[in-house]
Amino acid sequence: MNPTSVSPLLAQSATDVPSIWSAVPMEAKLFVAVAAVAAVVATVLGKIPLRYNVRNLGVRWITTTCIVAAFTLVLALLTGMQALVNGMNKLTEASGREGNVMILSDGSTDEVFSNLGFADIDDIANQPGVERDEHGAPLCSKETYMIVVQPRPNPPPGAPKRRFLQLRGVEDPVMSGVVHGIELHDGGAWFSSVGVERTDIEGDGKKEDLLQAVIGEGLAGELGRDRAAEEIARAKNAERLDVGDMFALRDRRWLVVGVMKSAGTTFDSEVWAKQSLVGPMFGKDRFSTLAITTASDAAAREVKRYFNNDYTKAALSAYVEKEYFASLNAVNQQFSFAFGFIAFWVAVAGVAGAMNTMFAAVSQRTKDIGVLRILGFARWQVLLSFLIESMFLAFAGGLLGCVLGSLVHGQTMTSVISSGQGGFKTVVIVLTVDGAIIARGLLLTVIMGVLGGLVPAINAMRVRPLESLR
Repeated sequence: MNPTSVSPLLAQSATDVPSIWSAVPMEAKLFVAVAAVAAVVATVLGKIPLRYNVRNLGVRWITTTCIVAAFTLVLALLTGMQALVNGMNKLTEASGREGNVMILSDGSTDEVFSNLGFADIDDIANQPGVERDEHGAPLCSKETYMIVVQPRPNPPPGAPKRRFLQLRGVEDPVMSGVVHGIELHDGGAWFSSVGVERTDIEGDGKKEDLLQAVIGEGLAGELGRDRAAEEIARAKNAERLDVGDMFALRDRRWLVVGVMKSAGTTFDSEVWAKQSLVGPMFGKDRFSTLAITTASDAAAREVKRYFNNDYTKAALSAYVEKEYFASLNAVNQQFSFAFGFIAFWVAVAGVAGAMNTMFAAVSQRTKDIGVLRILGFARWQVLLSFLIESMFLAFAGGLLGCVLGSLVHGQTMTSVISSGQGGFKTVVIVLTVDGAIIARGLLLTVIMGVLGGLVPAINAMRVRPLESLR
């Protein structure tokens, strides 16, 4: 290769390094810094009797195993808890579409409390800033959001017998799908204009009116796990409800006609059905939400300002859709605080356990330390020897704990998100373990190892050679 062609590549790589480093999580940077300091200490300060520490770990393998196991359990627990918080944060961040605005009634901070007047809906949809489709129709979705109680037919032992189900009544499902950017999995369709399908379920000629529903794929999995064994055996997909399957709600059978590609959003946990049918059924005739599409995020902010400040025909509360869903993190913050509190006391217990164990190790190895001193090892070398041993045990346990905790990555669980104002959404959370969580866990274990081993290492350093051999 021509050297003149190589130099631009090297220059480009050099310019990319700062941008790559800036994208690294702060926890990872701190961990790299700690590792670099440890390497410098071990290399520059001189010879440390690490072979002795390695042999000792093998000889006292029961103690070594107990210490590592304790750190493993601690970090596995903390990694799993952080994966839940991380999954909730990613869910709220991913929900909402750029350029969309949500219109609620005045003072409403959550869809469930909103009630819009029918006369207001059409006027709002025709205001400036609202985008239109190729036929000139405003890109807006008229919706009624409700939280309803659904008895679970086959709850596992100890599990709740009921769940809070999110039901969204929409009048034009095709338009709502366009506004929210939601498509259906292959084989599915949006419910019809009447929202009902008359079907002979038992094959005895008696037909029943089934309510047509489109459900999120996360909820499809939750409902699928509720089915009785004989229903699962007949199902086309044993892991989730699919097109043609049924579920019960409010003494009616509901027919799944489509499954939304909604993973990673709050719509993943919703049931969509005909508003004119489900609204009166659950005592909410009015629309709660009008979701409108604008040209851009900047346009959405301007439309939000207009409806909140300048629109005079009705008092409204307008929100940029992504900001609205991002605000549903009050529960996330509570979880984060609780997990931080737990992590603090777990770390204190880990430091105390490591310190106690290292004190015992020093008392058992007093003669060993005396021999090391007679062989010419300085006090600071003995100190670093025991300190590195403590850090290694903590790091090994932390690494195994992070590996075990990472097994929850990609698993789903049902949780609640809320703005803290009384409204809530039951959602399917995808547990997410990322590099920041791993780096944070390893950094925590190293710190626990240092704090737990420092005082015992100082005691080891102060051992007098001749007295230790008597």
